[in-house]
Amino acid sequence: MERQGKTLVGPDKVVPLKVNPEILPKGEDFKEVGIEKAQVVDIEIRRIITEYQAQILEDTKGKIYKASFPEGVQGSTIQYGASVKSHAVYMSQFQMLPYGRLEDYFEKQMGLPLSKGSLYNFNKEAYERLEDFEATLKKKLLESPVLNVDETSVNISSHLEWIHTSASPKWTHFYHHKNRGTVAMNEEGVIPNFKGTLVHDHLKAYYTYTTCKHALCNAHHLRELQGVIELNGHQWAKDMQDLLKEINDAVSKGSLTGEQRQGFLKKYDNILEKGDEESPSPIIEPEKPKKRGKQKKEKHRNLLERLRNYKEDVLRFMNDPNVPFTNNMAENDLRMIKVHQKISGCFRSETGAKIFCRIRSYLLSAQKQDVNPADALTSLFQGNLHPFCLN
Repeated sequence: MERQGKTLVGPDKVVPLKVNPEILPKGEDFKEVGIEKAQVVDIEIRRIITEYQAQILEDTKGKIYKASFPEGVQGSTIQYGASVKSHAVYMSQFQMLPYGRLEDYFEKQMGLPLSKGSLYNFNKEAYERLEDFEATLKKKLLESPVLNVDETSVNISSHLEWIHTSASPKWTHFYHHKNRGTVAMNEEGVIPNFKGTLVHDHLKAYYTYTTCKHALCNAHHLRELQGVIELNGHQWAKDMQDLLKEINDAVSKGSLTGEQRQGFLKKYDNILEKGDEESPSPIIEPEKPKKRGKQKKEKHRNLLERLRNYKEDVLRFMNDPNVPFTNNMAENDLRMIKVHQKISGCFRSETGAKIFCRIRSYLLSAQKQDVNPADALTSLFQGNLHPFCLN
């Protein structure tokens, strides 16, 4: 009888195995009753060279007619195909291998002597092909009810610059700029035109935009509250930390009733009132002249006042099921930027940073929609954006 494993797939090659006659009893008759299958999965790495031979015809009057080459193929030259380009860009921009290591990989594993210049040109070509995608991507982000935003510093030719991100569950946009604040955000064009809820870490630049609602990242609050607990031993910080976790746990189980919300709001206010006793505002003694500028406050007091003054934004997740408890989506998308710098070092030019941002926006958006990034690149180099861009 045939025994078939659960993971068996259609094989590319079949090798029949016969029973060794020497182990069979002499003088017996045997009939075949089945087979047992075992598959070995391997890979074959080799280059494939396709030569296109365009037919040339000449009529009786000497007029020449020549067959057309496929798109991207030029006569009398040697070019690299879509699979080579997509593989190189995938390894460079998604797996973030430096050009030197990629050059070595293609030569020793693939038998392809790709130079660093060719690898750069593949990335540049992908960047140029994705110009229309970037415009579409911004429109998709503006349609989202909630947008997670963040920014991180990058080293470009030994200069500190910034990469910004706007992220939704299906789309991610990276944008490079020399500035961190509103100048960069205005030029990127998403945040100034966004009408939904903006989730962020309380960078003041985000609060200059008033056409949207705001929600604050509670992962930051939990970490800051933990710092107050460890450094100052304040009970209000522990109570607030526990309350935020309790509300998040309740929200994760389903919509809250009006009574539940009111109960949580009352607890929230009571904790802040107790916090005023442990983290009081600084007192200016009457006999001492007031110093110019704002009176310096301790970090724990600043945190308490932020939680009070921005209570609606802190608890936005409690009232809107679309709003997440944290800004982890944007932070996770940006985290690989830091990995890139650890692996490949700083970007050598602003052009390199822009290429990275646009291509990675495409690949990460593809991954979020369960599309293999390598397949998305193959479609791109074959002359078409992957269909996920139309979703």
